[in-house]
Amino acid sequence: MSYIERTVYFIDSINDWVGRAISWLLVVMVLNVFLVVVLRYVFSFGAIWMQELYVWSHAIVFLMGAGYTLLHKGHVRIDLIYRSASNKYKSLIDLLGSVFFALPVIYVIFIKSLPMVERSWKVLEKSAEAGGLPGLFLFKTVLLVFPLLFGIQFISLALKSIYYLFYEK
Repeated sequence: MSYIERTVYFIDSINDWVGRAISWLLVVMVLNVFLVVVLRYVFSFGAIWMQELYVWSHAIVFLMGAGYTLLHKGHVRIDLIYRSASNKYKSLIDLLGSVFFALPVIYVIFIKSLPMVERSWKVLEKSAEAGGLPGLFLFKTVLLVFPLLFGIQFISLALKSIYYLFYEK
């Protein structure tokens, strides 16, 4: 197994594991929303922290699952050209898109998120709502994990494309 293949396997394994693990959060979210509805409309009891929890859980699923979705080709793409293109052309599009579009955008997301997450940790940010979530800074940390997981998956895609374009016979 070549260095490229081992690297791709390692990255793909990380995002596959994270995606499968984070999918269980969907079950927790459904139960949480069910409880919020029952408590509010049956017992006239509302808990702000529970409402915030399903909003943040939803964000975590999307952010942490982005790399998994990319790995399994679940993201939307414009198929007008890509659908009928040869595998070599698809690999070229994937390589150029990863290197010149996705990775720079992901870098900007990381750089712009970093100061906000740092501030959140410095003050141990909590919800502005009375009775809201106490550890908001923990949830905001996902804003830094997202570009890392998504970025390494784009690196994997670029490496797969390079391998296919230059080493595959």
